[in-house]
Formats: sequence, C-alpha cells, structure tokens
Amino acid sequence: MDAVRVALLRDVLAGTEWPRAARRLAGALRSSVVPQGGGLLLVGTEAYEPWHLAAHLVDEAAWSGRPELAPTLVRHLVRPGDPAHLAVGLGRLESAGRGSTLLMVAPERPGAGVLERVHDARRAGATVLSLDGGDPEVHGLAHEGLTVPAGAEVDLDTVQHLVSAAAGENSLPSPRGRRRLRDRLSLLADQLTAPPPARW
Repeated sequence: MDAVRVALLRDVLAGTEWPRAARRLAGALRSSVVPQGGGLLLVGTEAYEPWHLAAHLVDEAAWSGRPELAPTLVRHLVRPGDPAHLAVGLGRLESAGRGSTLLMVAPERPGAGVLERVHDARRAGATVLSLDGGDPEVHGLAHEGLTVPAGAEVDLDTVQHLVSAAAGENSLPSPRGRRRLRDRLSLLADQLTAPPPARW
C-alpha cells in the first residue's frame, strides 16, 4: 500500500482509535529498535506468516533511512532451497536477548513452542511487541501490544499497513505509557550532568 492509500485509509479511520493506536505501537517499535541496535525479529503463527508486514517494513526502512526497521522474518517452516531472507527458522528466537526486539503478529494463539521461545527471549532481555487478535497469553507476553479483535471495523492486515507506515514516518508522537527504567535513568542522568543555566 503506497503513501497515498495509507493517507486515505487514515482519513477514513480518522474518527476511530486505529490511527492513534497504530502510531503508538509504531513508536514503541522505533524506540525499542533504534537505541538497542540488536535487530528486529518478526514472527507469526503456524497458520499466519506476516511476510506482507515484513515487506512493508523493509520498504519503510529504505524510504525513511532507518535500516534498523528492516526485520528478519522468522518462519515456522523453512524448506531447503528457500532464499536467505526466507530461511530463518524458529531457532533464531533462542538467540534473542538484550538488544533484540521481537514483534509477534498473532491473529490466533500460536503453538506452545512459539510462546515458550518468546517468553524465554523476553526473560533474556528482548523487547517483545505484539499485534494480536486478543489472545490474553500473547498480549500478556508483550511489553507493548495492539489488539485487533474479531468484529472490529478494521482487520489485522489493515492495521499492519497503518503500523508499518507510521514506523517509517520521520517524526512520531512520543509513545504514551510507562517509560522503561533505563529511559528514566538516562533522562535523570542528563538532567543531573547538565551545566547550570547561564545567568545574564
């Protein structure tokens, strides 16, 4: 979906929560990937691979000059002969830890093996984000998430377009909600070490 269609989509959805919610998740994505630099992993469920979102994030990374937004698509089934960008299996989640960001796209509940790996990655220090259909365990694993319930005025694919477009914007509203401890400590350190204001 190009920028004109995304703008039209935002206009149509202007009276709803979706553009703001998508920007919030995109802001969380950008803030978790940029300072860490450990890479963005994108994983779906056995029945749903978010390859379309992966392609849009690659485009947004190129257009915005933010290569850190280009994800590694983690797949449930990798076949011999798959090209390199489609040949990363679930084992990659086992090495995710501090500095990594994991975006889980789950319209339905993933298998227990995926949830365990995501939980282990979170315990190892990875930032976990979710774009989900409302499963409480998926949403509970995420530091920040966006739920698109069945019967909403938009579907998960539409929201993915909003999130990917917002991730590539040059400026996003600062994400609301609690800041991470590290962010708060960094702000405090900046304030304590700043020179005193000049007196005239």
